[in-house]
Amino acid sequence: MKDLLVTTHTPVLGSGQAVRTYGVARALAAHGGLTLLYARFGAAEPDAAFRSIPGVELVEVTPSRGLRRALAYGRARLAGTPGGFARGVSSELASEASRLAAEPGRGRVIADGPIAATALAGLGRRRPVIYNAHNLESSFRHDLQGHGLGGRRALRSFERRLLEVAAESWMVSEADIAAARDLCPAARLRYVPNVVDVAAIEPVSARAREPRAVFVASFAYEPNRNGLRFLLEEVFPRVWDRLPDARLALVGGGLPGPPSADPRVEAVGFVADLTTAYTSARCALVPLLQGGGTPLKFIEALAYGLPVIATPRAAAGLDVRDGENCLLADGGEDFATAIIRVLEDGSPELGMRGRELALQRYSIEALSELLAT
Repeated sequence: MKDLLVTTHTPVLGSGQAVRTYGVARALAAHGGLTLLYARFGAAEPDAAFRSIPGVELVEVTPSRGLRRALAYGRARLAGTPGGFARGVSSELASEASRLAAEPGRGRVIADGPIAATALAGLGRRRPVIYNAHNLESSFRHDLQGHGLGGRRALRSFERRLLEVAAESWMVSEADIAAARDLCPAARLRYVPNVVDVAAIEPVSARAREPRAVFVASFAYEPNRNGLRFLLEEVFPRVWDRLPDARLALVGGGLPGPPSADPRVEAVGFVADLTTAYTSARCALVPLLQGGGTPLKFIEALAYGLPVIATPRAAAGLDVRDGENCLLADGGEDFATAIIRVLEDGSPELGMRGRELALQRYSIEALSELLAT
C-alpha cells in the first residue's frame, strides 16, 4: 500500500518544518513507497534530498491566483480558519489529493500541517485523513503574534476542529499530546517525534581549538530571536567575565543585521553544510524560552555528538536527561555556568551519549519502525 503525504510547500530542506516533513517522508517511503503531493510554493522545484528518497513519487500542483484563490480563502475563513492559515489553502491541492487518494492500492493519507489539513477537510469526510502536526499551534503562537485572549480562543477552536476530524493526529512530543488531549479529549493521538538523518551525520571527533559555542537556528522565528537576546543580554556577559576569549557563533538565516558590535559574536548566516559549524565549536546552545514542539536543531546537535546546553523549555519534548546526554540550565547565571564548564573542560562523554540517544530515538530508522503500522 502506497501512502499519500500532502504538503503545502515545495519540498526543500530549508526550515525545521521541512526537516520534519523529510523525516516523515523517508520513514513512510520505506514501507511500500510514497506519493508526495505538494503545492508549488517557496521554491521552484524539490531539492536533491527529497528527490533522492527511495520509493518516492513527487506530484506538483500550482495553486491558482485571483478569484479562485479568493474563494478558497473565503470558504476557509467562514469555516473558522485563522487568516494566516486560510491564505495558504489551495483548492487545486485538495482536488488532486482527492484524485490520488482514490487510486487503487492507496494506503494512508497524511495532511502535513494545519494548512494541508484544512485543505483536505472535505476529503476527510469521505475517508480517513491523518493530521501530521508540526506543533500544537495554540500552545504558543497566539502569544508570539500578540493576538490576546480573542486570538487564542479562535486558534484553539480551529485546532480543536482539526483534531476532532482527523482519523489520527501525529504529535511531536508527549507534552504536545497531553496539551492536545486537554484541548480535544476525543482526539486520536500518536507520538511521532521529530527526527534527523543521524546515519548521514559524521560525529565530531576532536575538541575544537577555540572556546566557541554555536547557536544554529532560523532567526526569522521569534522564539529563536528571543533566545539570542537572552544569550547576549543575560548569558555571555557572565561567560566573558570568566572566559574573555569565548566566542558565540550564530549560524542560520533571518538576522536583520549584526546582532552585536562585539567581535566575539560571529554572525555566520545561512550555510548549506553545517559540519564546519559544529566541528569548530565545543558546545551547541538551544536557549529557547518559548515555542512548541521539539527543536530539530537540538536533535541535530545531539547527532553530531557535540555537548548540548539547553533550557528546560527547549528540552520539554525530548527524552533527555540533564547531565547524562545534555546539560539543562534555567536562567542566565546557570546557563553561563554550564557554558563555562564545557568550554573550559570539555564533555566528550556527554556528546557521545547524546548521539547514542539520537540514534535510538530520533533517527529516520527509528521513525520508520514506529510508522510501520
